Amino acid sequence: MFRTLAASCLLALSLSLPAQAVDLSTMTDEERAIFREEVRAYLMENPQVIMDAVAVLEEREQAAQAQADLSLVSDNADEIFNDGYSFVAGNPEGDITLVEFLDYRCGFCKRAHGEVAKLLETDGNIRLVVKEFPILGEQSLLASRFAVATKQIAGDDAYAGLHDALMVMNGDVNMRALKRMASTFGLDADAIEAHMNSDEVTEEIRRTRALAQRLSITGTPTFVLEDELVRGFLPYDQMQALIDEKRG
Repeated sequence: MFRTLAASCLLALSLSLPAQAVDLSTMTDEERAIFREEVRAYLMENPQVIMDAVAVLEEREQAAQAQADLSLVSDNADEIFNDGYSFVAGNPEGDITLVEFLDYRCGFCKRAHGEVAKLLETDGNIRLVVKEFPILGEQSLLASRFAVATKQIAGDDAYAGLHDALMVMNGDVNMRALKRMASTFGLDADAIEAHMNSDEVTEEIRRTRALAQRLSITGTPTFVLEDELVRGFLPYDQMQALIDEKRG
């Protein structure tokens, strides 16, 4: 009897159902000891029960997270998709919008850069919005300030070239390297340096950080694909599959 009760109680607890058949508070010390031993014996004989329960719990947590993300995206849609300052690449009139929060010092962002570029190349109907989200230290912030300053001073085309170069850059980020990089694109590196600590640059990065906080984004890369938050790196084929799914 106790074996059956133990199994029922375990399954009920793992599935968050009321275990009405067992009230541990009414058991004697001896009954509780027997019950615990039966639970242990059942788990040793049926370890898959634990894995099944964990799988159910994970599914429920993922579903709850997905539902919460839907609300977060909906509540912040204007700032996510049409903030008026973030760089837009791909097809500005595309039927799918992909937003990426990135950090130039993030290894997974660097890996994602090539995958996203392939998406834009093979699928001509994607609108990409780039969000500068430097979270990995002073070098990340330095790179983002320089990139945003380039965009504000020299425009989107200049930003696009510098952005791509920063995404494939190896080694430390410092002013000498950034100014040398800007010069290779024929940009006024001194003017960019003079502007990178301006209120305008600071405000753009601040707004993106505030948006990320509202969206509970703590790592990079993080993507917003239409109404869904995608946290972390995905290879090209998985991203394309998600886009195809959104298109229905």
